[in-house]
Amino acid sequence: MASNSMSTGRRITSRLSYSFGAFGHDMFYATLSTYFMIFITSHLFDKSSSASNDKMIFYITFIIGALRIVELLIDPFIGNAIDNTNSRWGHFKPWILAGGTIGSVILAILFSNMLGLNESNPLMYLIVFAVLYITMDIFYSFKDVGFWSMIPAISFDSAEREKTATFARVGSNIGQNIVGVIVMPLVIFFSINKNSGQGDLRGWFMFAVTVGFISWFSAVIVAMGTKENDSLLRKNTEKTRLRDVFKVLARNDQLMWLSLTYCLYTAGIQITNASQLYYFTYIMGKPGQYSILMSINMVVGIFAVLTFPPLAQKFSRRNVFFACIATMLVAMLIFAFAGSNLLLVLIAAVLFYIPQPLVFLVVLMIISDSVEYGQLKFGHRDESLTLAVRPLLDKLGGAISNWVVGAAAVLAGMTAGATASSISTSGHVTFKLFMFGVPALLMLIGTFIFFKKVTLDEKEHAEIVDELEKTWHEHLETGGEESMQEIEKKVSATTTSYKSPIDGAYVNLADVSDENFSSGNMGKGFAIKPTDGKVYAPFDGTVEATFPTRHAIGLRSDTGILTLIHIGIGTVKMQGTGFVQYVQKGDHVKQGQELIEFWQPAIKKAGYDDTVMIVVTNFKDIKDFNYIKDAGDVTHGEEILNLSNPDNDDGQSTKS
Repeated sequence: MASNSMSTGRRITSRLSYSFGAFGHDMFYATLSTYFMIFITSHLFDKSSSASNDKMIFYITFIIGALRIVELLIDPFIGNAIDNTNSRWGHFKPWILAGGTIGSVILAILFSNMLGLNESNPLMYLIVFAVLYITMDIFYSFKDVGFWSMIPAISFDSAEREKTATFARVGSNIGQNIVGVIVMPLVIFFSINKNSGQGDLRGWFMFAVTVGFISWFSAVIVAMGTKENDSLLRKNTEKTRLRDVFKVLARNDQLMWLSLTYCLYTAGIQITNASQLYYFTYIMGKPGQYSILMSINMVVGIFAVLTFPPLAQKFSRRNVFFACIATMLVAMLIFAFAGSNLLLVLIAAVLFYIPQPLVFLVVLMIISDSVEYGQLKFGHRDESLTLAVRPLLDKLGGAISNWVVGAAAVLAGMTAGATASSISTSGHVTFKLFMFGVPALLMLIGTFIFFKKVTLDEKEHAEIVDELEKTWHEHLETGGEESMQEIEKKVSATTTSYKSPIDGAYVNLADVSDENFSSGNMGKGFAIKPTDGKVYAPFDGTVEATFPTRHAIGLRSDTGILTLIHIGIGTVKMQGTGFVQYVQKGDHVKQGQELIEFWQPAIKKAGYDDTVMIVVTNFKDIKDFNYIKDAGDVTHGEEILNLSNPDNDDGQSTKS
């Protein structure tokens, strides 16, 4: 039990660290995607030259959009590079830390006039801006892909992924909203010129420095506090080649249809979100009240995130998605006619925000599940490459948003020197068309595609995981640090006494109701109808495989015997409920040491067979496979099999 307690402590630390990482990560993203454009359009240039300023705004927004479009071709290779990264810290942590450090420094520089370069040498400013922005965006991609790709590395179980992602989403919800709470107070606090509540360049620069530091510190916490769990299912026998990157993505039809849906959706919401501070500043004339909205969003967003697991369980992810879209469309309609009425604006904006973290989680879960979908369909697992799709689409949506919002601000006259009183009625109408009309159309088209084409749901994913688990014993035979030839040489002419791992009644393996075991596809061995829920090690050896559902375990004896102990039939669908695991992959165990404990009433209540199947998966490499007992009641520790390893005198293995 002590080892389990330690595991629980590590899990709590990991979740808290991951949540704080999401907090800092989304602070950074919200600053870049929502507030950078208002800095560019309203503060970077001297208000005395509106014509030249409009040209510079156009050039900058074009550069941002163009660079993000170009980077769409880079992001899949970023995911592939992370998949192929092997370090003592895992796949993801090096990239999270590097991306967090470099991105934070450049963010602060971008929120400045680069020592007046924007005015003294506009062309050089644009060149330096482009280089800095693409560098920051690439390293942000490494951090973003690495960060969110940790979810499928943590667990293969849909329910566990939902809990982990929900925990992180609470942190990200606070992060992205607290930026809105502090942005204007911080800008005003550090500004020399208050500028009618809009602040000045110094204020915006110090705001960016603050956000950059918090983002970097959160990356450090993730690197120090999280633990990437290893699993044989995550091992690929070959790496994805660069020339195959886009082929891997394109052949996963569920990933592609969901990507098209999310691209349209995220472009729509980013346009509206990025327009809200403009609305408070230039339509309501009260930018300071924007903090009220973001404070409310921060609180209600936490509750919205926490409702996702029960809502998804009761109504399904698809239904949650459709309900969220409907709510957001109603909110946009209210917002469009709210005018300067603060109460109506707050109601509409909050209704528009509440569904956003829920849609994010629906999309993230389906993309995560498409990892196994692609693995089962094509026989290759590509975690980071698949998860790279979401930040790629967020960037595309951000590029579209920057173009639309930049154009809306210029066309409506919401640039440097403008105030709410200087914006004309036609300017109001133009801005609202961009803020509400365009996003609504994009979201409706995306929802139609989701309805018609995206079919991967919780039930299908559970079936996929079940199929993958049935072949994990093959990974045991090829996994491990030693080859089978090395193992056979080491244990030449030795025997292994295989003890019963559980109390109960002996059952012939051919008589169990799971065809994969009864047919011998999973290996050669026996089964036990348990009278007790404790599973013990049948020999001295090493834990080679653990499962997220905790219903099975793979062991390698010190003499080279590979075995799989599988509790129940269909119990993978219980998603770990009623099972407690006391060891981890890589642990060395002694014969008789408790490995797993399960609650039989839970299995029976769920309607599943609790028969325990025990198979030797490398039985073909064993010279003599002798049954000491093949009927009656057995107790754990009682000898069931006597196995003789291959005689390697002639270098050959005798097959049974």
